[in-house]
Amino acid sequence: MSVRRNDAGAIVLDGACPVEDAEPLLQMLQATPTAMLDWSRCGRLHTAVLQVILAARLVPAGPCGDPWVRQWMLPDPPAAGAPGSGRA
Repeated sequence: MSVRRNDAGAIVLDGACPVEDAEPLLQMLQATPTAMLDWSRCGRLHTAVLQVILAARLVPAGPCGDPWVRQWMLPDPPAAGAPGSGRA
């Protein structure tokens, strides 16, 4: 399983995180809703796992290791109507 806790109690996503990891991640977050999430070592993140993260309103530590997710989960996306945002 690619969802685990480290020695500090943070939740770590490591390697490929398939759909089967969504449930264990949800259970860990329900048990410790204030736990830090480190997804920097995640190589591939299934969208079900991403949905759990987004629903929990987590701000994961560091950039995501999955290049596709990292591309879309920018730390500070431009505000709507701001120059370069693509929205008027």
